[in-house]
Amino acid sequence: MGFDRNTVIGFVLLGLLLFIYLFTSTRNSQTLERQRRLAEDSIANVKARQQAAAKLQDTAHVKPVPMDTAVGFNRALTGPEQLLTVENDLMKVVFSNHGGQPVQVRLKEFSAYDSTPVNLVEPATGNFITYPINTGAKQTAEVSELFFEAGKVVNNADGSQTVSFRLPAPSGVSLVHEFTIHPHAYLIDWNVNMNNPGALLTENNFNLVWHDHVRKTQKNIMDERRYASICFYEDNAFDYMQRGTDKTFDKPVQWVSVCQQFFNTALIAKQNFNSGSVAAHWIRSDDDSTNTVGTVDVSLQAKVTPGSSATLSFQLYYGPNDYSILKKQAPGMDKIIDLGRGMYSFVRPLNVYVIMPVFNFFKKFIKSYGLAIMLLTIFIRLITSPLVYTSYLSGAKMKALRPEIEAMKKRVGNDQQQVGMEQMKLFREAGVNPLGGCIPALLQIPIFFALYSFFSSNIALRGEHFLWSKDLSTFDSVLNLGFSIPGYGDHVSLFALLAVATSFLITLYGMSMTPDQSNPVMKYMPYIMPVMLLLFFNRLSSALTWYYTVSNAITLIIQFVIQNYIIDHDQILAKLQQNRSKPKTKSKWQERLEQMQEAQKKAQQSRK
Repeated sequence: MGFDRNTVIGFVLLGLLLFIYLFTSTRNSQTLERQRRLAEDSIANVKARQQAAAKLQDTAHVKPVPMDTAVGFNRALTGPEQLLTVENDLMKVVFSNHGGQPVQVRLKEFSAYDSTPVNLVEPATGNFITYPINTGAKQTAEVSELFFEAGKVVNNADGSQTVSFRLPAPSGVSLVHEFTIHPHAYLIDWNVNMNNPGALLTENNFNLVWHDHVRKTQKNIMDERRYASICFYEDNAFDYMQRGTDKTFDKPVQWVSVCQQFFNTALIAKQNFNSGSVAAHWIRSDDDSTNTVGTVDVSLQAKVTPGSSATLSFQLYYGPNDYSILKKQAPGMDKIIDLGRGMYSFVRPLNVYVIMPVFNFFKKFIKSYGLAIMLLTIFIRLITSPLVYTSYLSGAKMKALRPEIEAMKKRVGNDQQQVGMEQMKLFREAGVNPLGGCIPALLQIPIFFALYSFFSSNIALRGEHFLWSKDLSTFDSVLNLGFSIPGYGDHVSLFALLAVATSFLITLYGMSMTPDQSNPVMKYMPYIMPVMLLLFFNRLSSALTWYYTVSNAITLIIQFVIQNYIIDHDQILAKLQQNRSKPKTKSKWQERLEQMQEAQKKAQQSRK
């Protein structure tokens, strides 16, 4: 890598950009005051639902009211909870007649950080979906608190299974929850079938409330809390909410998803909701020692067409944040995966059309994800090699000019302005671009941001071992300190140390190529940058720090080969002398710059 003072400045800018990026990604956000309350009658039942759900294993609670004395909706007010388990090859779903909905969803192909199953819905946390119905004159009840009749399972010809729960109701009124689980799918079809919906719903308004309690599934819960977000598809456009706690939907909403780092739960409407709102409380504090990532309350409203019957069709997604899977679920759901959002959305095309396809291609032939990352690194370096070679050549020219620059500085003295003018003149005569060495540093910025997003959100890396790293999706730890160092953490990442060490060697080599080393800031920069990088890299995923280590090692090898076996320094010096003999034409910008410098010099002399 051709290094001069401008190259070092480029790396400083790169470090500052990384600092801003990682700081804004990790800083704790203060909890905002809620601007409104969601469907107060529904939310007031959260605590009661949690207490009832905690009795999942106790099927012998409240004694039912005798059928001969209970009529209409009275039969649904109390009863024994009956569980029904349905499975496919990807997930296990436990349904309850209490609310007629899933009370536990377990993903079969994934395990949590402690080798326990990944449950995206758990009875103990009180996750539920509900909506109010009319049960009498000026009386309403939440569906989640009513007892449906025992569920029935029907095996369909296509291999799917349908579970239905019928709510006890007066004559002429009926309410049925129908769930269909398809083979090899994370998506559950949910139909709400109503007879006489005008009697069940007030003014035909269907007001659905979804309460989700998000729990830890990864070793690094701070990463989970940092990446947690609400994603939604409103008015045919994807959007997300990560820092804010409240969002009001004024336009039609097709789906809403509560997202963790590698998993998400989504509610999809086949006929859009008219409006709604979200209230999220994410835990961002490092001091919180619970396994809670956050809690979310979603309120969505739909208008039911008046008639003798109505069917509201939804889908529930419980599954991984896998790009190829989400792309098939609903429009825009592939954007749940953070491959570049907000001010960093410019790297998303790089991830989607270059990095992801190349990585997946290598993975087809190689079992080790660490080796696949190494091949991806080599590919990226090959693609960028023409530009990088130009910067190496520029660095070699700068090194050849060093003796003349030193002689010029002795001649001019301590007049920094005059030194700058003479140095610019020397560069122009020799045909050297002083900014040529900045290319590698600038080139790394979008690539690093793209890979940061890609490796941080790639569920395929989750739990994958490589060398001493037990999980490439999070940091590797070779030493647990037992205490936390502010800005650094409570562990030592060996991949981070290797990435920093190789960066240090590159910077030292670059300083040896710098023609002007009089600036004390530049002298100490090789020692300041590694400290800054270490603070950043220690908490990054080992996939990213492994990539950076390999990339740095390639850089060192290329530098050595080019400088010692490819570039002929004597030939470069001869060409520089030849360039000087050629007539030079100045651009208007150069003329104005020299005029300004000359005017400043005269002004300084007159003041003296």
